Amino acid sequence: METFLIRALQLILSLSLLVIIHEGGHFFFARLFKIRVEKFYIFFDPWFSLFKYKPKNSDTEYGVGWLPLGGYCKISGMIDESMDTEQMKQPAQPWEFRSKPAWQRLLVMVGGVLMNFLLALFIYSMILFTWGDRYTALSDMTMGMKFNEHAQEIGFRDGDILKSADGKELTRFNMDMIRSIVEAREVTVLRQGEEKKILLPELSLLDVAKEDPMFVDVFYPNVVDSVLPDGGFAKVGIQKGDSLVAFNGKEMTSWNEFLDNMAELKAKAELEKKTSAAFTLVYSRAGVRDTVDVQTDDKFKVAVIGGLVDYKQRTLSYGFFESFPAGVALGVNTLKGYVNDMKYVFTKEGAKSVGGFATIGSIFPKVWDWQRFWEMTAFLSIILAFMNILPIPALDGGHVLFLLYEIIARRKPSDKFLEYAQMVGMFLLFGLLIWANFNDVLRFLF
Repeated sequence: METFLIRALQLILSLSLLVIIHEGGHFFFARLFKIRVEKFYIFFDPWFSLFKYKPKNSDTEYGVGWLPLGGYCKISGMIDESMDTEQMKQPAQPWEFRSKPAWQRLLVMVGGVLMNFLLALFIYSMILFTWGDRYTALSDMTMGMKFNEHAQEIGFRDGDILKSADGKELTRFNMDMIRSIVEAREVTVLRQGEEKKILLPELSLLDVAKEDPMFVDVFYPNVVDSVLPDGGFAKVGIQKGDSLVAFNGKEMTSWNEFLDNMAELKAKAELEKKTSAAFTLVYSRAGVRDTVDVQTDDKFKVAVIGGLVDYKQRTLSYGFFESFPAGVALGVNTLKGYVNDMKYVFTKEGAKSVGGFATIGSIFPKVWDWQRFWEMTAFLSIILAFMNILPIPALDGGHVLFLLYEIIARRKPSDKFLEYAQMVGMFLLFGLLIWANFNDVLRFLF
């Protein structure tokens, strides 16, 4: 329950900030061009609001709605999610959106997206300034990587050190590295001191990302680091420095495999309604092998820590002014990766992977971590900017599309057309919202 509350609080705080900045972008340009803003709301307020306040001599009512699906800025003389068609039947007023030149209306509509993108770049810059960029280089991972069965069928081998993908150097273990491998036709690895080239078939990042165990992971040695008293390992005499060789008769070469075997053992025992499990383990000490029967506790644990490896950590530090170009580069690279991955949404498996608020909340850490919180907030700001600029009616991109048509064709679409387009767009968006959260429910249940 505590984990749920921490994640929920982070999600609400992050989305609130992003909504304020996004709608603030619309508000800023509207007021810059002397367009009246009637409402500025965080979250939606159908039927009633949690809080509202209208300053004296102000045209704008500020408030907090009860439906946490975003927020809105109600701009006079504009067909938006409020569907205030009665206002549009009245003669146009000089302070209304529809009375302003197309280029001013265009800036009002892109203001939200622009502010979200700039916010992401600023957050990334401040993250680099505050915490720096800490990572382990692939070249320093001297034990190489651990590859699953699929990767080994392609030609990878445990212990391979990743060098490049289609000639582009692979520097660190992250999503960009996996994306580069999946999209490459040839990957170069260092195997036992020699460079080897591996030809890859056509792969799907979506399929690879779902594989368990992972397509490629850090190689953790199958050596026990510490044994806790009264645990399953301690009871059979296993000590620090022992190597785990086989699990239920199946050979092991890494700690990764031990963890995978333990996960399979637990899943099988739970299906059989058991509260613990036993397995046969072969271990090696000073070159001598022995076989023992290990019993887990009622949480399927054996009280052991292993697979630790002390790779050198590299840290890139940035001064205040140095952090901005680095933050811009990081933000642009994040946007490129997200846009590149969008093609998978239009596949059958991609549609199933779309998630709602539970999925978004799950990307936040289980404990409060400011660095991770700001990283996720910047990432969500990138997503919000990109999704909103898509040329779909009811989104900012839909309004931008119609404004560009007006600029090129030198005539406005009719108000009736814009009303119908808004309704179609809202229908599509609510359908997507329902589908995404329905997927979350299915994942929770099954």
